Amino acid sequence: MSVSTRRAPQAGEPSAGPIPPALLPVAPVEPGSDPEARLGLRFPDGFSWGAATSAYQVEGAAAVDGRGPSVWDTFARTTGRTANGDTGDIAADHYARYAEDLGLIQDLGLRSYRFSISWPRVQPDGRGAINQRGLDFYRRLVDGLLERGISPMATLFHWDTPQTLQDGGGWASRDTAYRFADYASAVFDALGESVPVWLTVNEPKTVVQNGYIIGHHAPGIRDEPVAYLVAHHLALAHGLGVQALRATGSASRIGGALNLHPCYAADDNPLTLDAVRLYDGYENRLYLDPMFKGHYPQDVLDHQGPASPLLQGIKDGDLEIISQPTDILAVQYYTPIYVTTDGGTVQKHPTTEAAWQQVYPPGMYDILTRVTRDYAPASLTVTENGLPCPDEIGVDGSVDDAARVSFLRDHLAEAHRAIGDGVPLESYHVWSLMDNFEWEAGYDQRWGLIYVDYPTQRRIFKRSANWYRSVISDNSL
Repeated sequence: MSVSTRRAPQAGEPSAGPIPPALLPVAPVEPGSDPEARLGLRFPDGFSWGAATSAYQVEGAAAVDGRGPSVWDTFARTTGRTANGDTGDIAADHYARYAEDLGLIQDLGLRSYRFSISWPRVQPDGRGAINQRGLDFYRRLVDGLLERGISPMATLFHWDTPQTLQDGGGWASRDTAYRFADYASAVFDALGESVPVWLTVNEPKTVVQNGYIIGHHAPGIRDEPVAYLVAHHLALAHGLGVQALRATGSASRIGGALNLHPCYAADDNPLTLDAVRLYDGYENRLYLDPMFKGHYPQDVLDHQGPASPLLQGIKDGDLEIISQPTDILAVQYYTPIYVTTDGGTVQKHPTTEAAWQQVYPPGMYDILTRVTRDYAPASLTVTENGLPCPDEIGVDGSVDDAARVSFLRDHLAEAHRAIGDGVPLESYHVWSLMDNFEWEAGYDQRWGLIYVDYPTQRRIFKRSANWYRSVISDNSL
């Protein structure tokens, strides 16, 4: 997860109407208050509580059992790309320690575990032969979850493009979307309906903005026009993945996973609304509109221009593939964005160790209600929500991350409010289950409920883990 700044639109560019204003925070937390204070908010019976990880961030075993290299292996091993030169070669060693981690997941009381499948572990070259040892790992993981009464939620692509495909053009090549469909079919054939919920592509926006515009994520390219062609090919991959599951006749559900950021005016200048609308177009509607409405937002297309790679890359039938019905939408919320009249951004709220992240819990309510109102998804799940904290082991061996407890409590309160106002939210997943490799930040940021002592790989429940366990047990805040 991460937020980047794309090229800012200019004031006066095309607008398609105003953005709803931000809502005021409800029940603000007083300084010094108990982060575990009960709010008396009960969630619906059957609500599913979970946590999330991704393959490259936790698995390690980068060259074990036939796994091929991904763009993140290449990127992280390139000098100057990540903090301290950190890589995911070992990460949280989940590949070797998955049985121990399954026990921790069970101890937490999780009802759902969202993880990703490593494309190069299953298909080392991104095409052709399947690596059975890679598939067998995910079969063991899924079976272990089911044996413990935990529902698996699997993401097919969480940014680890096989390096061989990148060498042939990566997501700038239309062929990669079709290679993804082949890979998805192989995974569906192997795991079948044992995975009740599948997610296709995780946060395509982050690949576009961070991987192809700013270049501080893999594959480290800086080419803004091509970046929006990449956005289209990722959307096409999503649609082809949905088709691949439907072709199996599976009763499993499927949808996309989008990081969505509510965009607000930074001031009361009426002209700012035009800038906010266009910023929202690039931040949210560029990914939601084709998936749910079968077209790209016109203001974004106008801003791109008729000769843009995005427009040139849309072929007959693409939008029908992208917009076929899905069963669920995964929403990932981390931060609001405040847009100025000139299309820039400012910060209005305190930030976390991740400088891009402003803490604004009502943004959770705003984005969930906005998506429900504008797109009417069949069902919603929150698949990522969390923050990094400067977690350290205390003298008594505990990890007291009170700030994370407050953050999660306040965001869950907003999710509860959204449910009360008609949002079809069925589950919530904390990011992350455990500390892990945080992309360009390496191991400098800790996002987990579970502390990982990297030299020993010892796992320790943080205060937030114990608090979350009680929330799950009570089904209430």
